[in-house]
Amino acid sequence: MTVQVVRPAGAGHETLYVLLLCLAILLAAGSVVAWHSETDSESSIESHQIDARRDLTPAEQGIYADLRVAFDEIQIRRDEEQTLLSPAEMADEGFPPFVDDASAVSRGSHQWQQLPGDELAYFGASQALDVAGSLLMLGDAEQAQADIWLNRTSSEAPSSLDTQSLIAAGWQQIASQYDAGVTRQHRH
Repeated sequence: MTVQVVRPAGAGHETLYVLLLCLAILLAAGSVVAWHSETDSESSIESHQIDARRDLTPAEQGIYADLRVAFDEIQIRRDEEQTLLSPAEMADEGFPPFVDDASAVSRGSHQWQQLPGDELAYFGASQALDVAGSLLMLGDAEQAQADIWLNRTSSEAPSSLDTQSLIAAGWQQIASQYDAGVTRQHRH
């Protein structure tokens, strides 16, 4: 009788092949992700500006959005009627933030006035600076968007509307820069 010893199949080689395959898949997936990833292109704003997405309170963001919409309506009406709407007329027609309603109260109870001069200038004096600062909307016929400024320390209308005077008086221009990373902000 001859005894033949049969050794069990070695699992060492198969394990090595599976591990090498897993490593190759991970490397391929990592390179695809790295190749398709977006670079962090943080757009900078000037020192007298604040970012509409990050630096405004919820009340200020709401008023800012309302002012941008109201500016479009003001531009359309100015082109049609050759006159600017007063804050009272806009309130009568129901345009936020000029309407004095519950929403306006919760956002700082701004008192709106049209500033004298040839250009489009509306000033909202905040009655609750801790909720939302005072706002200033400027524009002219050539602008596609309103130029909106914020002052969290004063409810007084600015004496001059040029950029340097506003900056000197503590006003900050609201800058809106929307890019692909709006919803993918990583704050550390």
